[in-house]
Amino acid sequence: MASQLQLSAVKGAKVLMVGAGGIGCELLKTLALSGFQDIHIIDMDTIEVSNLNRQFLFRQSHVGQSKAKVARDAVLKFRPQINIIPYHANVKDPDFNVDFFKQFNVVLNGLDNLDARRHVNRLCLAANVPLVESGTTGFLGQVTVHVKGRTECYECQPKPAPKTYPVCTITSTPSKFVHCIVWAKDLLFSKLFGDRNQENDLNTRSSDAASSSEPVEDVFERRKDEDIEQYGRRIFDHVFGYNIELALSNEETWKNRNRPRPIYSKDVISDELAQQNGNMDRNFATDDGSSVSAMVPLGMKNPQDIWSLTENSRLFLEALKLFFTKREKEIGNLSFDKDDQLAVEFVTSAANIRAASFGIPLHSLFEAKGIAGNIVHAVATTNAVIAGLIVIEAIKVLQNDVKNYRMTYCLEHPSKKMLLMPVEPFEPNKSCYVCSETPLLLEINTQRSKLKDFVEKIVRAKLGMNFPLIMQGSALLYEVGDDLDEDMVANYAANLEKVLAELPSPVTGGTMLTVEDLQQEFSCNINIKHREEFDEEKEPDGMLLSGWTQPLPAAEKADKSITNGASTSKTPIIPVEPEKDDEIDKVSTGKKRKLSESSEIAEETRNHKQLQLIDDEDDLVMLDGGDSDSYKKNRLQ
Repeated sequence: MASQLQLSAVKGAKVLMVGAGGIGCELLKTLALSGFQDIHIIDMDTIEVSNLNRQFLFRQSHVGQSKAKVARDAVLKFRPQINIIPYHANVKDPDFNVDFFKQFNVVLNGLDNLDARRHVNRLCLAANVPLVESGTTGFLGQVTVHVKGRTECYECQPKPAPKTYPVCTITSTPSKFVHCIVWAKDLLFSKLFGDRNQENDLNTRSSDAASSSEPVEDVFERRKDEDIEQYGRRIFDHVFGYNIELALSNEETWKNRNRPRPIYSKDVISDELAQQNGNMDRNFATDDGSSVSAMVPLGMKNPQDIWSLTENSRLFLEALKLFFTKREKEIGNLSFDKDDQLAVEFVTSAANIRAASFGIPLHSLFEAKGIAGNIVHAVATTNAVIAGLIVIEAIKVLQNDVKNYRMTYCLEHPSKKMLLMPVEPFEPNKSCYVCSETPLLLEINTQRSKLKDFVEKIVRAKLGMNFPLIMQGSALLYEVGDDLDEDMVANYAANLEKVLAELPSPVTGGTMLTVEDLQQEFSCNINIKHREEFDEEKEPDGMLLSGWTQPLPAAEKADKSITNGASTSKTPIIPVEPEKDDEIDKVSTGKKRKLSESSEIAEETRNHKQLQLIDDEDDLVMLDGGDSDSYKKNRLQ
């Protein structure tokens, strides 16, 4: 039974929930049933059919509506006396600033991406509001508590980044099916259906223009009086035939590699079969373009079948045709969406044809969708368990029960006969650039890299800033804001195109830059180190940011890693298969462990796969990355 003190803390609390998806639905229900009276919810998403298998507050009739608003209405049906305020908006919108966050007693995260998590972490630090963070992936889950000055912040340890692949591997020498997926999704799909003005590494010169120095039209542009079947075959022959022959002409590349084979449409699909391809009356097109399917007119019913090269070729041509006949208005503005059936069919077929060319095993649409969307299928029970743990920690935070704060990890397999591992939070990392303001180090070629590269690859992508301001001493190099006059905007735009060493206040080796985000009320310093060359394979950005953690002493580097015997596979996306139920042995969250024992358990759970757990809106993202040994040893310092 809850004590009177707990009930008082709960009823008087004003809580902000960020995210109303898999974890969010369970969390809102648990908060309401636990006695919380004043709850605010932020979520920018609308309900999709794929959410309905586990986001139990939603029904078929709610598809297309705001998650935050529908979740509120559903909970008020059984708790009509409480106050729930929904915001159908992005938590990164300017309205949700530090002053907005200051009104809450605690913030509870159920987000689906790293960028938004970092943003909320910084706002909580600036507003001095405790944050309870969470994530799930399949049977794995975690809940962590972040209180300014008492525990580490969300960014005290580097988070694994999504796996990236060098462009040369994707465009020329794929060796894994994931390389083919990335090529089909990020290059071919984007070129055909996305913004054609964006830079793209696909070869766009036709065989007729290969020997000409005259400007030629983009081969991906549809010609006048060219019907869609002709256009489809021409694109097929260019990307799977001519481009492969072009790659084969570089003999040096294939000395130690298996040579790919060019594939032309006439070799895998006859003219007669092509004319039979698809029945436009059977594609069940609706007003919702994302529901159009190329599988239906081809009679391809099972997404778990592995289709032949001919079947994939027919699917490719049919999907391309449907985009241009049923969704022509969208072309030029499309980006890949794992919930867009036709997009998944196109990417799957294109990836499989390319895989066949390079001797890589073909995959089913079900498998390809998982790889393209970084999916590990969700488990509703894990979300429910994690939501309960969030509320437990929130109540402790509201009571200021610091000594009983716990980070809890939910495991797929028992470790020390336990599936739930509660451990004491770690202290703030003194080298954290967010909460301890430790300078970062950036190695960059200041003679070649532009300010634009620094802003896009470091300030936005790595540091997660939305409204950056960049200064060298008192000189302002770049700023974003609605209150800038035209001259300032033009000046900063011109600076973006200049290399660092040629800016009005030159940035060279030894320079220190100050980067701020006024919305997040966050600032950090970056020391610049000039470096001439970078390894294209290992450092594709052409720059290297470091400084999150301090170097480890040599003695610690010699320590052996602590593991629980779990798999350490580095496969980027691995579906989690259900296992036989094991007896669960819970550890009381009120029982304190020695720091060393707590740390050991935490590292056993964290190093299970060195995951960044993310509650996604349709299944879950699992990201490998990082040096698990050095990460663990740093945590045990």
